[in-house]
Amino acid sequence: MTDTRTVTVLGTGIMGAAMARNVARAGHTVRAWNRSRDKAEPLSADGAHIAGTPAEAVEGADVVLTMLYDGAAVLDVMRRAAPALRPGTAWAQSTTAGLDSVAELAAFAEEHGLVFYDAPVLGTRQPAEAGQLLVLAAGPSRGRETVTPVFDAVGTRTVWTGEDGAAGTATRLKLVANSWVLAATNAAGEALALAQALGVDPQNFFDAIAGGPLDMGYLRVKSGLILDDRLSPPQFAVATAAKDARLIVEAGERHGVRLDVAAAGAQRLARAAAQGHGHEDMAAAYFASFDETPSA
Repeated sequence: MTDTRTVTVLGTGIMGAAMARNVARAGHTVRAWNRSRDKAEPLSADGAHIAGTPAEAVEGADVVLTMLYDGAAVLDVMRRAAPALRPGTAWAQSTTAGLDSVAELAAFAEEHGLVFYDAPVLGTRQPAEAGQLLVLAAGPSRGRETVTPVFDAVGTRTVWTGEDGAAGTATRLKLVANSWVLAATNAAGEALALAQALGVDPQNFFDAIAGGPLDMGYLRVKSGLILDDRLSPPQFAVATAAKDARLIVEAGERHGVRLDVAAAGAQRLARAAAQGHGHEDMAAAYFASFDETPSA
C-alpha cells in the first residue's frame, strides 16, 4: 500500500475540520461530511470532496475518521453510512465517547467487517489546526500501517494503548487526561472569580506564583481568555466540555470511584452553558461562579 489514503472525515466541527484539512495537506484524498454542510464547505478549498450524505462520503474510503459530538451521534451517522461501508475498511473513532459507547461502536464495526481503532485525541483548536494533536489509539497491530499516515497528519505523536479497540483503553486514558484538564480549567475560573470578589488584582496572583510549582502555562492561557474577553471563537466549547465531564463522572461511578471535583466541575460547566456560554471556550465556566454576569 502506498503512503497516501482515501480518508473520509465524518464531522467537521472545530476539531474535525482542522483534522480533515491537515489530512488533505499531507497529500491524502479527503471526503468530508457534516450535518450542517456549511461547516464542511470551506474544506473544498483544501481539495476535499464535500459529500451530501454519510454513505456518499465513505464510498471507496481506506480510512473512516469520526469526530462528532458523542457516541450516539457517531452510531447514528455510521448507520446512515452502512450501505456504502466496505468490509476491511479501517475506522478511526476519534470522538470522545463513554465506555459503553465504545463497546457499542466496536460491535457495529464487527458487524460490518470494519477494523476498529479507538482513537481519541488530546488537544484543542490551536494544536488541531497546527497538526499537533496527541493521538491516543488502540487497535490491532496488523493493519496499523493503514491508519498511521492519518494519525501522523493530525498529530505529533501517537500513543498506542492496546491491541483491542473494543476494550476502550485509549478512551480510558482520554477520560483520565480530560479529568485533569477540566479540573484545571474550573480551578482557574474559580480563582479569578474569587479574586474579583475580594478585590484582588489577578496579576498579583500570577506574580505570587510565578516560576514556582504552583505556576502553569495552562492557568495563564485560560485566565487570559477570560480577562481579555477572548472566549470566542472557542478552543474547546463549554457545551462539549460539559459532555466530556459527564462521561468522566459516569466512568467513575461505573467503577466505584467518587469523583467529587469532576462532578462539581460538570455542574459548573452545565450552569455556564445554561447561562448562554455553551458555544464559548470552556474557560467561560468562570461565569458559573456568579448569579449574574460580573461587571468588568
